[in-house]
Parts: sequence; structure tokens; C-alpha cells
Amino acid sequence: MPPLDSPPPDSAAPSHDGRIADNIVHFARTLRKAGMPVGPASVVDAVRAVELAGIRSREDLYWTLHAVFVRKHDHRVIFDEAFRIYWKSRGLVEKLLSILSPVAPPRTEPDKPKAGQTRVAQAFQATRDRQSQSEKEELEVDARFTVSGRELLQRKDFAQMNAQEIRAAQAELRRMVMPIEKIRQRRLVAAARGRIDPRSTLRATLRTGGAMIALKHRRPDTRRPPIVALCDISGSMSQYTRILLHFLHALTEERRNVHTFLFGTRLTNVTRQLRMKDPDEALIACSQGVEDWSGGTRIATALADFNKHWSRRVLSGGPLVLLVTDGLERDTDEDLAREMDRLHRSCRRLIWLNPLLRFDGFEARAKGVRAMLPHVDEFRAVHSLDAVADLCRALGGESGNGGESTDPRAWLRAADRAERARA
Repeated sequence: MPPLDSPPPDSAAPSHDGRIADNIVHFARTLRKAGMPVGPASVVDAVRAVELAGIRSREDLYWTLHAVFVRKHDHRVIFDEAFRIYWKSRGLVEKLLSILSPVAPPRTEPDKPKAGQTRVAQAFQATRDRQSQSEKEELEVDARFTVSGRELLQRKDFAQMNAQEIRAAQAELRRMVMPIEKIRQRRLVAAARGRIDPRSTLRATLRTGGAMIALKHRRPDTRRPPIVALCDISGSMSQYTRILLHFLHALTEERRNVHTFLFGTRLTNVTRQLRMKDPDEALIACSQGVEDWSGGTRIATALADFNKHWSRRVLSGGPLVLLVTDGLERDTDEDLAREMDRLHRSCRRLIWLNPLLRFDGFEARAKGVRAMLPHVDEFRAVHSLDAVADLCRALGGESGNGGESTDPRAWLRAADRAERARA
């Protein structure tokens, strides 16, 4: 058997059945590099499954390997793209079929590339890069006036990251801290200075027999406000929300009054899942507990469910609400504006995080966006590490956002001016 790090062979001898296992091993290594959790046990199961099921067509091989390697819904796209590139481009399926069948099925080429192509393509290129890197001569490069890889990662869009960059971004998000200021409470606590506490002063005086009066003071208590995150997991938002869940997991570990909800066509509370210590186990539990991941979007229905069943439970103590969605609502009627207004009145501060702000020419023209903007306090981007870090700095009282306006009314006025100019 050739080394596992070597690229798959371009040709397979029909008389050598070991080539089947070799190519499955290389295919599994490719899936692992693309970000799928494929271990040695899965490779052994895949080889045995192919031997028992047999290979009569390309579809049989696809679904046999799919049944072994794909264990999560979001792995389907990566597996489909890896299978298309690995087996179809090299014609390995026809060569494997020639071992078990005298006639190979005709080849069909896809009409257009599918999702996940960037991550899978890099997984194929990783082996060739390591081989070519050993043959290159060392060059001294003056990088004083170049942009470092860390700076590029900070500005890079989450949707354009490959598997390695996603892991680095997840680790960076777990290290971020949200320095939210403390708010005053009605409850009074003992303090060295402040207003005089008559009861405590009288009790202290009685303990000394009235010989001396020791004044006791009290002041309003301060504490960090609760945080409630409402995250969209529809098809256009799933990749952003999945990465932001690492940030919310770290935030949940830092403070206990953090509540996280996911919504697509329905609302799901994943606060308990995010309280798991291991971040990978927490995200797996979130994925298993959500049935509408990467589906449609019904923002008004989800907000109505939250306002009716959860607002009184979690929106106490002046919470900060983070609404993570692109605002592309299927049903844009008065219900969305009404539910947004109710949510805004129930919290101390409502911040809308929208990845569409990464586009320079973004305008608040969609009906869902225009219905939601009047009822939020801030309108911010959330497409990169810099955007999340800027949010943390703003909540800590520092200036940021690179001069871009976060006032939702400014976005509405800009959209109105653009419509009048086009008219």
C-alpha cells in the first residue's frame, strides 16, 4: 500500500483488488483534510461496506460511502463535492467497476460547481503543496511592508474561509471577551460610602450598648446585564451562525446569564447545549437538537414565539439582545414590525448583526430589512473577526467600526435618498 500522504494513483490495475481499499483510504484522508471527522475506524467500515455491497454503479459507491462517512447534515455538501472531484475527475469509479463488471457506466460531467468547493479543493492541494515545498529553495523575503496572515484572517469573510482558517477563526472567537458595562439595580447592598442605612446603624449601635454610633451605608447594586442571542440558521446564514456559536459558547462559560436561541422556520432554545464544557460537543448537541438547519426563514413567526413563551423568562434585568440575521424574510407583513417593536420594548438594548453589511453597496431596500430597522438600537456587521472584535470594543465603551454608521435611521435615510435618485 502506498503512503497515505501521497496523492491517489491515476490508474488502477483491474487485476489488483487492493486498489479499491487504497483509493478509499485516500478519499477518506481527503475528507479529513476538508474538515470532516473521519477516523481509522470509519475507513475500515467503508472498505468492508464496499466489499459487502459491491459496486454495480457510481450511485451505489456514492451512497455506500455516504452511509459510512456522513454523520451530520452539514457534511453532505463537503462529501458531495469531494466525491465529485476525487472519483469523477480521475475516472476511478470506472476503473473500480472494471474489476467487478466487464462494462463500465458512461461518465457524466456536472453542469456547475457546487458548494464546499473551496474547502475540498484545498484538501486535494495540501499533499501536492507539501511535496513541492520540500523541493523549493529557501528565499529571504523582506515582509516589513506586507500584510501578515493574521491580519488577512481578521478581515476575511467567514463564508470564504477554508477548513484551516475556520478552525483558526473559531479559536480566536473563543478567546474574545465582551466587556459590557455594569448597570445599576434597585436592590441596595452594604458599602463603605453612600446613603446611611438606619436599620444597620441601629443594630450596630445596640451591639455596643449605645456607647458609640457606627454609621452604616448602602448603595445600589451593580451587575452585568443578561445577554440573549437570537441567531438565524437559514440557508443564507448557517455558515455565519455556526462560527458565531463558538463565540457564544465562550461567552456562556464566562457568565451564566447568557441565553441562546436558534431560528429558521421555528424557534429552538440551545442554552443548555452551549453550557457543555467542550465546544465541539456543544455544537454537535446544537445541531442534533435543531431540525430546520439550513432551511427557510420565518423571522416574524420565530420572534412571535419568543415574545410569547420566552420573553418573560429571559428578558428580565435589562438584557442586551443580539439579533443575528440578514433580514431576508419570507413573509414581510405588519407582523414582523409588530414583533420587532415588542422585542425592542422588552430589552434594554437591541443590536442587529447582519452579514450583508460586508458589501459596500448594501442598501436597506428589502421589505424585511426596512420593517426591522426602526426597532433596533444599532446596526452592525458580523461577517469577520474584525466585525466581532469591533462589537466587543463598542460594548465596552470604545469607538470603532471604522467610521461606518451603526445608526439604523441613517441606513433608512440613505435608502430613501437612493430611491428618490433612481426615481
